[in-house]
Amino acid sequence: MIVAKIQWKGGTLLSPLPAVLVTCGEGENANVLTVAWTGILSSDPPRMYISVRKERHSHGIIANTREFCVNLTTRELARAADLCGVKSGRDGDKFALAGITKAPSFAVKCPSVAESPLTLECRVFDIVESGSHDIFTADIVAVSCEESLIDANGRLMLEKAGLIAYAHGEYFTLGERLGGFGFSVRKKAKK
Repeated sequence: MIVAKIQWKGGTLLSPLPAVLVTCGEGENANVLTVAWTGILSSDPPRMYISVRKERHSHGIIANTREFCVNLTTRELARAADLCGVKSGRDGDKFALAGITKAPSFAVKCPSVAESPLTLECRVFDIVESGSHDIFTADIVAVSCEESLIDANGRLMLEKAGLIAYAHGEYFTLGERLGGFGFSVRKKAKK
């Protein structure tokens, strides 16, 4: 079905996006912020990026330490994700304010979010200036995952984590499964 469209000027209307909790810093200087502008850059080597406004408190922390963690968010973490996106770490401990727990990471010095089902630990290899935001490009040096999301065959069942997404100012839980990778070209089983 073809639908009628109107034209707007260029804008940042890509949706849905992940709403992740990014942790950075150490000890008393540890901070957490919400980022929706993030994604994978490469699978070999495993690399990703986050885009952070230059005036954000965490920008300076990440630029100096060159490390951060991307903590996936769930329905239970939605309030914390929202709060960490609107409050500044300059004003106090956002971990305490959001009711989330700092956990040691495996390969980086900054903490992870204990309540997150999956964390990607990252080391920055480049910072790209891009208008209002800087893009922190990073190697994914470790991944930690909630044990209950691994089945008996060692398969990650991330679909059971209750992940959320962000779309045009609203948070949503992920919904109905439509198919798996390659389902459109897979041969149907013979009866």
